[in-house]
Amino acid sequence: MADIKVIAVLGATGAQGSGLVRAILADKSGEFTARALTRDVNSDKAKSLKNLGAEVVAVDIDNYESLKKAFTGAYGVFAVTFFWDHFSAEKEVEEAKLIAKAAKDKNVKHLIWSTLEDTRNWIPLSDNRMPTLQGKYKVPHFDGKGEADNIFVNEKLPVTLLLTSAYWENMIYFGWNPTRGQDGKLALNFPMGDKKLPAIAVEDIGKCAYAVFKRGNEFIGKKIGIAGEHLTGKQMAEALTKALGEEVKYNAVPFDVYRGLGFPGAEDVGNMFQFKHDFNDYFCNARNIDFVKSLNPELKSFSEWLKDNAKKIPLG
Repeated sequence: MADIKVIAVLGATGAQGSGLVRAILADKSGEFTARALTRDVNSDKAKSLKNLGAEVVAVDIDNYESLKKAFTGAYGVFAVTFFWDHFSAEKEVEEAKLIAKAAKDKNVKHLIWSTLEDTRNWIPLSDNRMPTLQGKYKVPHFDGKGEADNIFVNEKLPVTLLLTSAYWENMIYFGWNPTRGQDGKLALNFPMGDKKLPAIAVEDIGKCAYAVFKRGNEFIGKKIGIAGEHLTGKQMAEALTKALGEEVKYNAVPFDVYRGLGFPGAEDVGNMFQFKHDFNDYFCNARNIDFVKSLNPELKSFSEWLKDNAKKIPLG
């Protein structure tokens, strides 16, 4: 038992963390075990992970001592923060500081930071093509994570920066599903023009992260990007049409219209789509599918994901 490496997984009942815990537990080689870190150890999701064999431990991501205790004896840490709980990029940066400090204090051998681009490196605050939000961000849920990259690097932690992508599960849980127009026909409404949107099944984020841990020092000190497939809105609509058995059109919504839709975070998400649109070549190239398949040969395409999930998508 002494040789088994513990990976402490923050957000273990969330999309990314749950996928990693399940990937670790599915590996019967016995090299790694999962410590599932969560706010509520009594939740149904936490109990499910415990039943699968995970060690489930309570953690307060805003409390240094709690993090330090949770990381004790861990070989690796998977670090993710939860912007959509509070909508504050500044809070994410502060949480990253606590995570980095605790990981360094506990001499963690490998940390994966689930991150995204700091879009201000491409679109400075003085650039008016999109509004500045929260006073100093363009895409807050990207920029806070990207800004925090330097925290882990400057602390000289053995870190892999993992650039993630949009989840296809957003079609089930986050309002990205096709909706019916006044004519009763389904349309997929994204402000992506004719550009490609890199996206991924959440379980594949976990599988990719686990592969990074398994490959040891290979990716320490590196930034890598993952996606399941790069598809235009039209291609996604065609795949949905086939999976749902009902025609789905693609509607390329203007950026300003999307920003004005009024749901919580609409401006942030609208800016995000515009960043992906305006810097599409960069964004796609940073998430090379052949490389991702070398990490995770089971990587699902959108059509493969739809085979298992199409019936879960609400058709508003």
